[in-house]
Amino acid sequence: MLEYRIDRRSGIATYLQIVQQTKQALRLGLLEPGDKLPTAREVVEATAINPNTVLKAYRELEREGLVEAKRGLGTFIRKSLGSAPADSPLSDELADWARRARDARLERDDVAALFTSVLERHFKGDGDA
Repeated sequence: MLEYRIDRRSGIATYLQIVQQTKQALRLGLLEPGDKLPTAREVVEATAINPNTVLKAYRELEREGLVEAKRGLGTFIRKSLGSAPADSPLSDELADWARRARDARLERDDVAALFTSVLERHFKGDGDA
């Protein structure tokens, strides 16, 4: 089951972190259609956030057509995203690159900025990329 990690210092709204982490799990194939998301109560217990924040995130995912709430049963994945399985050989290459960046003493934010810059250069006009 998906476990959300909330970074209170990120500057990103908590509900958006939940939305983004769910989408990432969908893109990596960690969540598939039919899978059940953790209940709001489970997320609240694990992260100490407001239940309304979890519900807002789930409503946003539902608005985007990615999940479906079934009264009394929970919230379920409706469709998948992307095609980059977590066990892709590219994941290993990226992990090696991240290790080299850390060994070069780059800060996490610097690595994220560099990676985002490369993505923008190579995926112009591709939507989320």
